Parts: sequence; structure tokens; C-alpha cells
Amino acid sequence: MTASARSIALAEAAVSAAADKLGTELAILDVSDQLVITDCFVLAAAPNDRQVKSIVDAIEERLLRLGAKPVRREGEREGRWVLLDYVDIVVHVQHSEERTYYSLERLWKDCPALPLPADAVAPDKRAGAGGES
Repeated sequence: MTASARSIALAEAAVSAAADKLGTELAILDVSDQLVITDCFVLAAAPNDRQVKSIVDAIEERLLRLGAKPVRREGEREGRWVLLDYVDIVVHVQHSEERTYYSLERLWKDCPALPLPADAVAPDKRAGAGGES
């Protein structure tokens, strides 16, 4: 089983919103083969609590425009690791230290990473971007 088209669209919108707020270490993991409760994890990091909150707000605004509202939100008060549960996707926005320490990609290494949308990839990481002449 693979992630649904709706889940992938929500995940891509969430990761794009995180990138707009300068989120780092962005990733989308297809966890649908391992979990029955969600299709994708969206991962993002930020260097401070204020930026974590800014990224969370941007994600919520973007996904609300797509008709999605989180059914659960955890960790916002501490601002170190905020989890937004949209049922189809679960978004993890972590302080950079927590992102490194917990390394969710390592914990979910059996789950494939999905490609990031072009607007969520740093210009220096885009394959063939820039078109040097």
C-alpha cells in the first residue's frame, strides 16, 4: 500500500509552507506500509522556538486552504517539537537539536522518502538547477 494522492498533496503543501518559513532538514516519509493510522510523516526543523511556531502557523494556514484541519496538536506550549495530526499526514516540526537527536528518518528507515516539491528544495540542492551557461 502506498500513500494516497490526497496525503501526498497535503504533505507537499506542508513541506512547501515549512520551506517558505526557512524550515530546514525537510522530508516526507511514506509510512503507509508500516502504520494504518496515517500515510505520511512530514519532518521539518528550525533553529529556535519562535521559528518552530512560525513554521507550524504557516503549515496550518496552507493546509486550511486545502480544507484540512488538524485533529490533534501537541507540544506547542514548549515549542521544541510540535506535532500536527491531520489523520492523512502527521507533521513533526522540531527544534534543530531534537531533529538531530531523534532522527526520525533513522527510526523509520524502512519507509521510503518521497521527493520534495521543487519549491521546498534549497537552490543548491536542486539537480540541474541554475542552468549554468
